[in-house]
Amino acid sequence: MKRLPDNPAAGILLVDKPQGLTSHDVVARTRKFVGTRKVGHAGTLDPMATGLLVLGINNATRLLTWIVGLDKEYTATIRLGAATNTDDADGELGQRADVAALAAATDEAIAAEVAALTGQILQRPSSVSAIKVDGKRAYTLARGGQELVLPARPVTILDFDVLAIRRSEWVDVDVRVQCTTGTYIRALARDLGAALAVGGHLTVLRRTRIGPFGVEDAAAIDDTMRSKLRAPAVVATELFGRIELSAEQARELGNGTRIPLQAVTPTARWAAATPEDGTPSSTPIAAVDPDGRLVGLIEVVAGRAHVLANFPRDLAGASPADLPDDATVTP
Repeated sequence: MKRLPDNPAAGILLVDKPQGLTSHDVVARTRKFVGTRKVGHAGTLDPMATGLLVLGINNATRLLTWIVGLDKEYTATIRLGAATNTDDADGELGQRADVAALAAATDEAIAAEVAALTGQILQRPSSVSAIKVDGKRAYTLARGGQELVLPARPVTILDFDVLAIRRSEWVDVDVRVQCTTGTYIRALARDLGAALAVGGHLTVLRRTRIGPFGVEDAAAIDDTMRSKLRAPAVVATELFGRIELSAEQARELGNGTRIPLQAVTPTARWAAATPEDGTPSSTPIAAVDPDGRLVGLIEVVAGRAHVLANFPRDLAGASPADLPDDATVTP
């Protein structure tokens, strides 16, 4: 039985996470199927959620710094009639709203409060979020019995569309949300229920898009994953636009030389992506060699290329085709 190469391809992998798995579970399984320890992701999903995870393999993890800050899209179901202590269906139900209160939550009232939660808002994250408090994750403290009220922070809800309203003993509201990074859909469910004075929590959540990447193009978690890696140059071009280098320019840039280049204006739709830490920076450009390999992300300052992130040839130059067809992963 052959082992996978020590340095399999670098690339970006879109994965459709099933319900019940943590994002860490997905990363662990991907390591097994792709055959490398170096796997990262651009934003977690809760175990109850499904949908798109963007993973970076080997040196392509460096692209995740910019991908994680892109806008996101979700479909979800908000259940009106009671809040929970986790703002989702995994928590304990609070007091149920009475029939009269639920009847007062008319379609028109729901639409009005959804509109009020659209645009630039201040949102208080759920107490079971992954935000760190004194060095520990909020969800760890909350599940340990500590009461937390996290400070509100600004987010932008680009679109908040009601798709359907279904009434029984509950009022279930199917929605589609487009939002900036850092938005908590559970918090939207909680706040919609509170505004209608009936309580609310999330019962279904599916992430359908991160920036230009859609869940319809995502892979299942199995041994075909490695054939669906997207080359770093292709992804970086889609995000930022690209500049073609000569072989000599690529070699010099790879060696750290600030080579002379004409300024390039980014044209890609997603060129406004920012690093994970939110630090303002110039928009990168993908610098690509004659073989189509991503040499680095650069910015052009005073006629010279400054490298923001480099992608060494040993990993970024590989492709899924370089992996042997009969290779198998050994534990």
